[in-house]
Amino acid sequence: MTQDERWLTRYNEVVDYIDSNHRNPSRHRIEDHDMLNWIKANRKAMNAGKMKAERVEMFRRLLLLMEEYKRKNQYE
Repeated sequence: MTQDERWLTRYNEVVDYIDSNHRNPSRHRIEDHDMLNWIKANRKAMNAGKMKAERVEMFRRLLLLMEEYKRKNQYE
């Protein structure tokens, strides 16, 4: 399995998770930590300009999807 295939697999895993659970991975759930760490590492790579060009567009779409499910204050 190449690095690109592994990246794509993880990307699809995160998108499927958000689609099926209607929420972002939680830092309070141990089983979500791998996804959170992957997202954090890729966000850092993108901001540092070290992410491959073809991945940047896909990752931006993922961040937009995550923005839709951003945590809301229950008291507002």
